[in-house]
Amino acid sequence: MKYDIRYRPAFAAIFVTLEPKERITAEAGAMVSMDAGITMTTEFSGGLIPALMRKFFGGESLFVNVFHNKTNRPLNLVLTQSVIGDVEALKLEGKSICLEAGAYIAHAGGVKMGVKWAGFASWFAGEGLFKLQFSGKGRVLFGGYGGITHKEINGEFIVDSSHLLGYDSNIKLNVGLSGGLLSSVTSGEGFVTRLKGRGTVLIQSRSVSGLVGFLRPKVR
Repeated sequence: MKYDIRYRPAFAAIFVTLEPKERITAEAGAMVSMDAGITMTTEFSGGLIPALMRKFFGGESLFVNVFHNKTNRPLNLVLTQSVIGDVEALKLEGKSICLEAGAYIAHAGGVKMGVKWAGFASWFAGEGLFKLQFSGKGRVLFGGYGGITHKEINGEFIVDSSHLLGYDSNIKLNVGLSGGLLSSVTSGEGFVTRLKGRGTVLIQSRSVSGLVGFLRPKVR
């Protein structure tokens, strides 16, 4: 599968070329346009039970769309995300990653999509009981609100929960207050995510919840 990410970094979109017999799976609503010869089918994301868990406990869509080129010529497809920001493609070669709600756009190749238990602390922080987990060999396309930073950690690292985009699955995650109860409330930091282990952490430079908090008093 060939792809080209254009209009970066603020309005990124993915221009995909599907060769004959190739297919790509994408989040519901991610399609911008496609050649008429592409066949689109809708499936439960990862199977019925994982789809229900990701819908009701992870804040994700129940369905995904599969785009399949059944013709004998290359066909084009354009995908994007709902927020303003950058998009990246991550090549998996046997390892697995977890993505936060809203980050996933599409995957192709031998990538398998599932869910991973995140814990009740994550749910209380508004981040869901489960995270999307991707494993196998292939490419995962994801996006963030703003720019995307790849941070290599070895030990403990703290990220504001609303800025965390994803992390290697071997990294342990714990969500808690940024400090004491009073300081967490008065500082405006609230909940933070403490990541521990060795691997890559994905961070988005902007926060959707921060934007909502900024706009709320202005639209009353």
